[in-house]
Amino acid sequence: MTAKETNEATEVATRNVAVIFGVTGLVGRELLRRLLSKSKWKVYGIARRFESFPIQNSDYHFISCDLLNAQETQKKLSIVRDVSHVFWITWAGQFPLDSRECCEQNLAMMSNALNAILSKTKTLKHVSLQTGMKHYVSLQHNQNAKQEVCFYDEDCPRASEGYNFYYVLEDLLKERLAGKVAFSVVRPGLLMGSSNRTLYNVMGCLCVYGAICKYLNLPFVFGGTREFWEEACMDGSDAGLVAEQHIWAATNDEISSPDGQAFNAINGSSFTWKEIWPVLGKKFDVEVPQEMFLKDFRYATAMSDKRKVWQDIIEKEGLVETEIEDLANWEFLDVLFRCPVKLLGNREKANRLGFTMRCKTMESILYWIDSMRSDKLIP
Repeated sequence: MTAKETNEATEVATRNVAVIFGVTGLVGRELLRRLLSKSKWKVYGIARRFESFPIQNSDYHFISCDLLNAQETQKKLSIVRDVSHVFWITWAGQFPLDSRECCEQNLAMMSNALNAILSKTKTLKHVSLQTGMKHYVSLQHNQNAKQEVCFYDEDCPRASEGYNFYYVLEDLLKERLAGKVAFSVVRPGLLMGSSNRTLYNVMGCLCVYGAICKYLNLPFVFGGTREFWEEACMDGSDAGLVAEQHIWAATNDEISSPDGQAFNAINGSSFTWKEIWPVLGKKFDVEVPQEMFLKDFRYATAMSDKRKVWQDIIEKEGLVETEIEDLANWEFLDVLFRCPVKLLGNREKANRLGFTMRCKTMESILYWIDSMRSDKLIP
């Protein structure tokens, strides 16, 4: 073997091989981009739907796969070998989040994927699972409504009522990895990023709403409660920050644990929509009215007949062809701005263990608006 061949063989042997389940989502796209920017990473990206913005890189391979189909998962993932890191950033959203059916579907997806991966690799070092701040509450039972503000840390107990598929996935990892492979759980708040493959995409909602308001000369109304407008009710999580925390937790041997480590993945200081909304209005060049709290205003109702308007905007502005629901989920925005519980987290644990990246939510929002404009997803 020549010296060049020896060096190439050594590089292959020391290279990390990552599998990103949910590569087309808000965090998945950022995680892929950041891994490929680092040395010694080969990445497989898995998603059910095709990539809107495919990345051409010799170290990246995209696989379209329905993870709910066990046979298809085994077949499609048969080429994925020598995996060192798994990033699970996907979920099945066909059923309500706090439902037994949602738990069953997500359990099936991860079980199918683990069956395919674990049967073909002896090199797995770490699995990084993304869930969210809803780990700490039951939205079905509104158990924290009207209580004082609580900043949840990673040691807070699970909610005692209702279903939560986050718990199901954590328990499955503990069972299947059996203390032999380390894993981490990353819990972001309200995600800010760019994707047209994400069901709960607040940036997509806001940007499409702003574009329609400008096109039709409508007031840019905040359709939520006064409390959610004036008070800090939810933490923001920049998709880039969450991606970096995934990498940090998955590659840091000092914090790696076969029993699992959980980390809140939030920007830092809390925010209010009251401070952000006028800046959004200026960014979208729309009128922000004095009266924000129209009792009967619902985005799902106000935007229900705007599909043709969105298509007109796409044609006029030369945007990437999308359906309005690819970017905007109006029912989600209605629920978000009327959330009955406060979802605020404590990030002291991550800080203490060395993850010090922070973002200002206002800056995150403005950055992702510019990013979506650069991708020609919005005008």
